[in-house]
Amino acid sequence: MAVGPILRMPDPLPEPSADKRTAEADVEFAAVTRSLGLVADDLAARGEKAGGEAKDVLDAQALMAQDPTLTDDVEQRIADGATGERAVFEAFAAFQDMLVGMGGYMAERAADLGDVSQRVIASLRGVPAPGVPESDTPFVLVAPDLAPADTALLDLDKVLALITRDGGPTSHTAILARSKSIPAIVGVTGALDLADGTVVVADAATGVVTVDPGADEVAAAEKRIADRLVAAAAPLTDGALADGHAVPLLANLGSPDEAAGAVALGAEGVGLFRTEFLFLGSSTAPTVESQTASYTALLEAFPGKKVVVRALDAGADKPLSFLNDAHEENPALGLRGLRALRVKEQILRDQLTALAAAQAATTADLWVMAPMVSDAEETEYFVALGRELGLKTVGVMAEVPSLAVLADQVFRSADFVSIGTNDLTQYTLAADRMLGSVASYQDPWHPAVLRLVRALGEAGATAGKPVGICGEAAADPLLAVVLVGLGATTLSMTPAALADVRLELSKYTLEQARALAAAAVDASTASGAREAAEAVAV
Repeated sequence: MAVGPILRMPDPLPEPSADKRTAEADVEFAAVTRSLGLVADDLAARGEKAGGEAKDVLDAQALMAQDPTLTDDVEQRIADGATGERAVFEAFAAFQDMLVGMGGYMAERAADLGDVSQRVIASLRGVPAPGVPESDTPFVLVAPDLAPADTALLDLDKVLALITRDGGPTSHTAILARSKSIPAIVGVTGALDLADGTVVVADAATGVVTVDPGADEVAAAEKRIADRLVAAAAPLTDGALADGHAVPLLANLGSPDEAAGAVALGAEGVGLFRTEFLFLGSSTAPTVESQTASYTALLEAFPGKKVVVRALDAGADKPLSFLNDAHEENPALGLRGLRALRVKEQILRDQLTALAAAQAATTADLWVMAPMVSDAEETEYFVALGRELGLKTVGVMAEVPSLAVLADQVFRSADFVSIGTNDLTQYTLAADRMLGSVASYQDPWHPAVLRLVRALGEAGATAGKPVGICGEAAADPLLAVVLVGLGATTLSMTPAALADVRLELSKYTLEQARALAAAAVDASTASGAREAAEAVAV
């Protein structure tokens, strides 16, 4: 939560003129090539400075600036008579439109591409690229969306919170803001109608922006901010409810480099380690040896602790040519996750072999799970393969509603199930999680999603096996309590959320958590579920 005056992002650069070029084509293209290189270098340097998740995002943007397909398109447009600026504008816009048409994660990357285009055009004009405004006093930043390059290097002493018109809960703006502990409310209708200087209360916990708050509202917000600071500074303890019921709090990580920071914030282990960083941006799969080294580095950071690693989750939003290069009309419903790995089983075998080697070389408690699993047959396949290759604890992710419907069958072979609430929400409500037009459906508070979580929790309890949460829902403090009431045994989240969730859990007994959950699942809408839980919590 944050309280402060609004300051808006400056408008983007004006669209380049469509007039034909007067300079020679090779001169124009040479200037564009130079600017593309400068922008790529700048983005890479910003990534090195920011580190962590931001580095991965900015490195990806730097690659966009050097993409040969885009460069060829720009060169052709210049040859056809366009100026360098206009060629960059049109080529990048065309590629953006293609990504938007693909939906999902790829649609979100369109905003990143637009930022690269603006930076290249600014370089060609010899002017600064549009960026975060400067201010002598702290402010709440309002923007249509925020480029990763800007989000990664925000001045935390000045930027109190972010409010954007565009974006979704898994947009780079939201992800990077969470990693930096900046309150961010994305996809806010009417955000750009707010005038500079207008005081707001930005409540990222509820997604509500209060304009021109009264004195009582400001005082209540400031008290919550102070309480959060006290909680964050308190000695680290394991996650538990008020009655002592243990709820281990784990971290979602994207590379071994993030492990130390998570431990410092009180992570009791890892609930989701994404292995894609080893595969993305490469034309071939990494070797068993290189994977083993990375996994060993991760496990060594958590001696004796639980570490849940997700097998390669590629396809759809994270395409890899060496895994699946077929065009799919709707890739989110296509050959992704475990489906793609079964087609190229050697890639999966190599990864599981490397994980087993890292398990043998360390004292961490390694758990391995498959992404995008639909039913018991797929579960049996993955568990059997994991056992064959020497893994001790093998489970699956629940991201597809069918897995929850068949939960009793799934638990006959799976050692555990981890619920990925981002995709589970998307697939349950048929709502692309990056489309603002269906934002009201992209809410894990929706009773349909909560009932699926309950089904998984009940099946896990019957089987005597754990059910974790590793989606963004676990980072919502009150929803975390509800999820425990529905049967979740562990919660995994971005490390920056650990203190908030730890504090919230400590306020409720297991009986109270179940009461909140019962109220939420009986509601008919996502907002109604939150309100019902809040009413019981009072």
